Amino acid sequence: MPRGAAPWVNAQPSERAAAEAAWERSRGGGAFSVEFRVLRRSGEEAWVQVATQPLADGSGHVATAIDVTDAVARRTLNERLVGVLDASNDAVVVVEPTGALLFANDAARSLIGVDGRGGDPALDLFVRALLDQVPREVSAPAGPSRWEGEVGVRGPDGIERTLAVVLQVVRSRDGTTAHWSAIARDVTEARQVQDELTHQATHDALTGLPNRVLFLRRLSEALERSATTRRPVAVLFVDLDKLKDVNDTIGHAVGDVLLTGIAGRLAAATRPHDLVARIGGDEFVVLCEGVPDEHVAMDVADRIGRALAGRTTIQGIEIATSASIGVALSTPALLDEEPPADAALTLLRNADTAMYRAKQRGRGRGELYSDDMRREARERAQLTADLERALALDDLFIVWQPVVSAQTGRTTGAEALLRWRHPDRGVLTPMAFLELADESGAIVPIGDWVLRRACGDAAGWIASGSADRSFVVHVNASLRQLADASFVERTSAIVRESGLDFANLAVEVSERAMLGDNPAVVRAVAALRRLGVRIAIDDFGTGLSSLAHLRGFPADYLKLDGTLVREIGREGADDPIVRSIIQLAHSLGMSVVAEWVTTDEQATRLRILGCDALQGHRIGEPVPADEFARSARSARR
Repeated sequence: MPRGAAPWVNAQPSERAAAEAAWERSRGGGAFSVEFRVLRRSGEEAWVQVATQPLADGSGHVATAIDVTDAVARRTLNERLVGVLDASNDAVVVVEPTGALLFANDAARSLIGVDGRGGDPALDLFVRALLDQVPREVSAPAGPSRWEGEVGVRGPDGIERTLAVVLQVVRSRDGTTAHWSAIARDVTEARQVQDELTHQATHDALTGLPNRVLFLRRLSEALERSATTRRPVAVLFVDLDKLKDVNDTIGHAVGDVLLTGIAGRLAAATRPHDLVARIGGDEFVVLCEGVPDEHVAMDVADRIGRALAGRTTIQGIEIATSASIGVALSTPALLDEEPPADAALTLLRNADTAMYRAKQRGRGRGELYSDDMRREARERAQLTADLERALALDDLFIVWQPVVSAQTGRTTGAEALLRWRHPDRGVLTPMAFLELADESGAIVPIGDWVLRRACGDAAGWIASGSADRSFVVHVNASLRQLADASFVERTSAIVRESGLDFANLAVEVSERAMLGDNPAVVRAVAALRRLGVRIAIDDFGTGLSSLAHLRGFPADYLKLDGTLVREIGREGADDPIVRSIIQLAHSLGMSVVAEWVTTDEQATRLRILGCDALQGHRIGEPVPADEFARSARSARR
């Protein structure tokens, strides 16, 4: 540097000009300092800091020049890091152990409310909330240097927020805390969404009660505690009686209101610490911990039964309600044999089995699970499995029961009755397996098989002259079949394939299906009638309130249930009721067929009352197809 030249003579042009301007502004003043860049001989840049101090006698200045390249580099890096941190949506703060703020980015100012001034109350609140909620070992001298977790703080807007925090503790060599830094992210909304999703996944949408997933989890936890306390856990399986009838006859909207009310009554009838859950359409379960014995469990079941029994009015409609309740208690043997999660499933299954027994014994009652029920449940499961194989193994067959004219005695048709030749139990009637077939869905392929075989037999009899062309074959159809969207199409294809006329087929629909007013069933019946298929209302008389429904349900035959027929002709019999039903059916264009005719007196009286046709063991026993054909052929000669 030339003698007398300024120290920054070799600085970069822009910085040299800035240094000159700064020097001119400071003349006559006190201390002066400036930083500028110069080139080293190697060609690298270096930062130099020149500082001057005036001499005491005013004769000049004393100056120092220091290489501050590293310090400037660090400062530049810090400035860049601060810029990045300010651009971040996460709050970043660096705080001394005393609570003094060393650094806060823009996000911290908006999220926490700090402004960087000393004694900032928002910072004090955040630091206090953070240190109160982190584990104590983090602040210990030998504690971990990093902690991640969540803390709750009140933001500057007064709203409680949940922050996901990463805390980094910087310690001196002696283990004391030099400072700590925290990165905080607002996860309030995400946590709320997660909590809502968790709630939806574990709770019933209609009633707000826990669902099957949460119930089994809580039951598993209760069984795990029971293994230690040795106090039984009870599960009560509550099934509403005939809720399906409410949905089918009045509508699902009313059914939903009823279910919501039932949930409230259940909660009120149970103990405060019992857990009530809804695990199915009309199925509720109750978890009772600390039950001393089965007597207490049955008392709870009895209290629930009384709370749910009675009549309630919804939207002006009076509905009778009752419930069948199954009770199952945990045992030491169960907990020794199975882990809690498996034992929970077993206990729920046992309570379900007991509930099924309660329904079998008349509904509206409670039953305690026993080993006999387990055996029956296994047999039922085995029978279901056997039934699924029966069709493939050709173990199903049809017998035919004639339908004869009450006035002439001529055979006008026949009903196809299903039988199952079980390899171990012998020949079974539908009473023994039809409910199982309906529950498992096997009723659909079995129903198609019956329809195909019945149409084929009837077409053969008509073609051979064993039956005349007005002969009608009666085939039963379940609710599940009628509600199947493709039932009508399959029926049409089967009839056409057999060569039978549609008028030769009568599909028998139960009275329950008629009362149900199920839109799918109504559409199926209407479509069948358009094809020319006849419709018969089967088992009519099991619910006399159905008389009013006859006007709105198109049918060709009304089949009187045997409960009405069996008393016909006896003293005090319901002859006037039967006469009224026959007259109403005739006024609606329906023929009346009386089932379960077992005596000559019944046949005579029904003929007098105007019944059109008779069916029953006195009229003709169910027989195989070839025997029926021979009998029908002989009767025509």
